[in-house]
Amino acid sequence: MRRLASLAESAYYRCDFSAREAAMVIAGGCLCGAVRYEIAADAPVGVRQCWCRVCQYLGAGSGTVNAIFARDAVTVSGPLTDYVSRADSGSVMHRRFCAKCGTPIFSEAEPRPRQIIVRVGALDDPNMAKPGGIIWTKSAPSWACFDPTLPQADGQAAPPKP
Repeated sequence: MRRLASLAESAYYRCDFSAREAAMVIAGGCLCGAVRYEIAADAPVGVRQCWCRVCQYLGAGSGTVNAIFARDAVTVSGPLTDYVSRADSGSVMHRRFCAKCGTPIFSEAEPRPRQIIVRVGALDDPNMAKPGGIIWTKSAPSWACFDPTLPQADGQAAPPKP
């Protein structure tokens, strides 16, 4: 198991919000098709697998894989429901689901308003968002499997510094 002193310093967690021209559009949506979204980006600015207890609820027992994008790069159509809760990290989170079928689509942390977290399972091509690290390993069940080549952290890293 590789450990990082600070996940905020790792390449998969850093976020660059400088303006750039996107070469492609990343798309996704919910199970029933009522919600669709497009992201004007070449790739996520970070991808991580999360095993916090909230993500285990969202993932029906597994952790979730989450891709981080610049908030202003995302365009959404369709009905979303917003569930506000406090994460294990202490951040107030807005978790957004399809209002018709309940598919988890996005999360947004109030302390990081320029970022949006996209559930990789809701991407049309989930292969484009391979995790670069694993967080909240201390909350994972004993049967959870971790890629030993990825950096791991017991909890949540501090947000990246601007």
